[in-house]
Amino acid sequence: MAEQHRIVIIGAGGGGLCMGMQLKMAGIDDFVMLDKASGLGGTWWHNTYPGAECDVQSHLYSFSFEQKNDWSRPFAGQAEILDYFNHCADKYGLRPHLRFDTPVKALRWDDARALWQVETGDGAVLEAQVVVSALGMFNNLVWPKIDGIEDFRGTYFHSARWNHDHALRGERVGVIGVAASAIQFAPAIAPEVGHLTLFQRTANWVVPKANQPYSAEQLAYYRAHPEAVRESRDETYRVWNSLCTFTEKDILADIERQGLERLAEVKDPETRRKLTPQHPFGCRRPLFSDVYYPIFNRDNVELVTEGIARVTPKGVLTVDGVEREFDTLVYSTGFETTTYLNALDVTGRGGRRLKDAWQDGAQAYLGITTSGFPNLFMLYGPNTNQGCILFMIEQQVQYILRQVGRLEQERIKWLDVRPEVMNAYNDELQKEVAKIDVWQAACGGEFYYRSSTGRFVTNFPGTMDDFVARTQAPDPQAYEVA
Repeated sequence: MAEQHRIVIIGAGGGGLCMGMQLKMAGIDDFVMLDKASGLGGTWWHNTYPGAECDVQSHLYSFSFEQKNDWSRPFAGQAEILDYFNHCADKYGLRPHLRFDTPVKALRWDDARALWQVETGDGAVLEAQVVVSALGMFNNLVWPKIDGIEDFRGTYFHSARWNHDHALRGERVGVIGVAASAIQFAPAIAPEVGHLTLFQRTANWVVPKANQPYSAEQLAYYRAHPEAVRESRDETYRVWNSLCTFTEKDILADIERQGLERLAEVKDPETRRKLTPQHPFGCRRPLFSDVYYPIFNRDNVELVTEGIARVTPKGVLTVDGVEREFDTLVYSTGFETTTYLNALDVTGRGGRRLKDAWQDGAQAYLGITTSGFPNLFMLYGPNTNQGCILFMIEQQVQYILRQVGRLEQERIKWLDVRPEVMNAYNDELQKEVAKIDVWQAACGGEFYYRSSTGRFVTNFPGTMDDFVARTQAPDPQAYEVA
């Protein structure tokens, strides 16, 4: 007989942890959290590359109901964030609910019994009235479509699965893909490697990121005055709330000015030219660093912008016929950011498959639930990326809690968002997206923001305030119930 639970949460990263903590605070204890990893933390468990840190200040990138007053620096690193998540799991009693090394293979809705069947990688099946997917955007790794990757005789790995058993000291290292991860780990490894070559396809905006560690005096003050952390959080929220709509032209112009000022630190004019973006800030995922550009003043760092023809047994051959030899290749080519819950085999009402429902690209009502898949909710789902994702997730969790409460209070078996409601929401959302000029520019950012059909599926086009208003508005009429 299948194991029974009221709620199954898939994923134990920031979203899954937030959901679990809020369920405990609401007095709901009948839930289980499944994660394919061997520990909690999601992206902060997997991404352990040197220099990994958050791009949102930690006074905001933390749960509003579990404030940490002694972050060591404005933008915390991976280890400190992971420690914080573990603290949260311990404080809120989530350990008994966590099951690691348990990948979810498929979700199947049983129409007759009005419940979800959750099949794990080992063939076991759990049944639940409600499933919450906390997979988010960063699940499936992207490997570039370059011939010869497996022919390379040296060591190679993806930056999101860093090989800490392999020492880079003194080696010739090539980095393929220069974006969010590479601008963090390249400065960290440049001093120790023999030679570092970065293969850049598109020059990105890399803008200042003041991240000096807090002094002992500052930390003592924050510990003694929690209200100061809250004030810092509020101010940080205000800045991100304006920035991430990418519509404030004065703000965008000032950011670009700061980026070019930082780029001017690169001494070689040809390298500086190659690093200069040719698209507006925000067209591609924004990047933040104070330590990336200075590495190009090192004698052991080279920037290559010629296209890659193939990977060879010895290294990388570019289209100009030059072959560079390496001991190690690091692929910093990101994730399938537009996949979401489609990473799993999901079947809803009447045997409808999510892959079919999303054939034009991922879409959901409020980014949380898709028509035809009752009692199935998503955290960090389509079109919910905005500002600080942990803040956005908190709003989604509160919304889901209200639907879970409705199931019990109204004694209904399931609720399913009406297709016309979901479609109207997404039609309006796409119209708002079309008004944001930088997202319409041709810059190669379509693979981060858009599905293969061209549908814009990642970011929310309004402010975080707008999302709060959307998710807090009563909407019982939006659902079909039974």
